[in-house]
Order: sequence, then structure tokens, then C-alpha cells
Amino acid sequence: MSFSVYVLESLVHANKYYVGMAKDIDLRLKEHNRGKSKYTKSFLPWKVIHFEFVGEAKAARKLEKYYKSTAGKNKLRKLGIIKD
Repeated sequence: MSFSVYVLESLVHANKYYVGMAKDIDLRLKEHNRGKSKYTKSFLPWKVIHFEFVGEAKAARKLEKYYKSTAGKNKLRKLGIIKD
């Protein structure tokens, strides 16, 4: 099964982002927007601003963890994906 890593941006709260991984990004976005995630339900609604197909779950988890780190956030800023 193929996994993707995605970056969400809150449509209401400035500079609020969330990084996650999923098999089905569209389904996962719907879950986020229904308040199914503890962190994201406080900043509804969300939109996908970036995603990368990764492949295996292990590789996707590694990339997700990296993007959640300071170095990963800096890379996302440098690429113009996130602002803050």
C-alpha cells in the first residue's frame, strides 16, 4: 500500500499547519475537517497545501517526523510551502 506525507494549512487561523501521513489524503482531510484529530479540530477548516507520495509506511513516517522537526519546518519554509 502506498503512503503519502501531507501538509495542511488552516483556512481561518494564520500560520497554523499540520503535517501527517495517510494512504488516502482526501479521506484523511475529511476526517481532519470533521474534528477527528485532537490537534486539528481546534483550527478548522483545513486544506491540503502540499503532499508527497512516499511508498512504504516506514519511509512515510520518517519523512513526516522530519517535516515536524525544526530542520524539516525550515526546509518547508525555504520551499515556500509554509510561512511563519
